[in-house]
Amino acid sequence: MHCREQPHLDPCSGRKTSLDMQPFGCLLSPEMDAVFKALADESRRKLLDQLHKNNGQMLGELCEHLDMTRQAVTKHLLLLEAANLVVVVWRGREKLHYLNPVPLHEISERWIGKYERNRLQALGDLKRGLEENKDKKR
Repeated sequence: MHCREQPHLDPCSGRKTSLDMQPFGCLLSPEMDAVFKALADESRRKLLDQLHKNNGQMLGELCEHLDMTRQAVTKHLLLLEAANLVVVVWRGREKLHYLNPVPLHEISERWIGKYERNRLQALGDLKRGLEENKDKKR
């Protein structure tokens, strides 16, 4: 099932843009749905924060910062792995967990970046206009 884009007139800029039409309420892809599901839980966000502070930790190190059993942390890590937010690397008998920032970047691009582009473009245009006026007054 693919998403369709419908033309839309932006009331602020007057330019044609496109709206993402999501059939049956899908977000964009099953992969992105898994990332949002993983981020919905506070404990999983804490795990990601711990990996951001110190990447490449073993299960025991990650458990030290959470008030839950090793089994519960393991389940959370498996869900984060399924969402591709955590990548596992084996070093001998040690299983190291690493943060994968790519899915977060994709969410940023998809859900935040497109809303900021027009605002940043307007600020850039304003800056150039002010600089041109300043040069003309000299």
